[in-house]
Amino acid sequence: MEIINCKECGRLFNYLSGPRICDDCKKKIEQKFQEVKEYLEKNPNASLDQIAKDNDVTVKQIKLWIREERLILSSPSPDGILCEKCGKPICTGKLCEECKKEVASGLQEAFKKPDAPAEPKKKKDNKNRMRFLDSK
Repeated sequence: MEIINCKECGRLFNYLSGPRICDDCKKKIEQKFQEVKEYLEKNPNASLDQIAKDNDVTVKQIKLWIREERLILSSPSPDGILCEKCGKPICTGKLCEECKKEVASGLQEAFKKPDAPAEPKKKKDNKNRMRFLDSK
């Protein structure tokens, strides 16, 4: 545990983990999140700039909530969030559906158990065979 200054208000607090903000600022941000969530329910097609302006929140904070999948936009917009892999506009998260499927299948392949190796075929050699001599 360390004592640091809050990035939002500058107050000293005991920092354990997560964002470097105090509990009071975390509560304020959570309250703003609830306001933005209610605003989006009433105005589903609002742009990020409009949401930020009407709710006194930064666009960066709204994008963070979308990346964390706490907020979902009604439709992907070019000024919104882009897939981190292919750059396609998305409604929530970090990846579009196609890239999510691609990453998931790649992980399944990586963790797939290898097939049991086939037993090597024994070569027929004459070294270990019994030999008979003709007695003529």
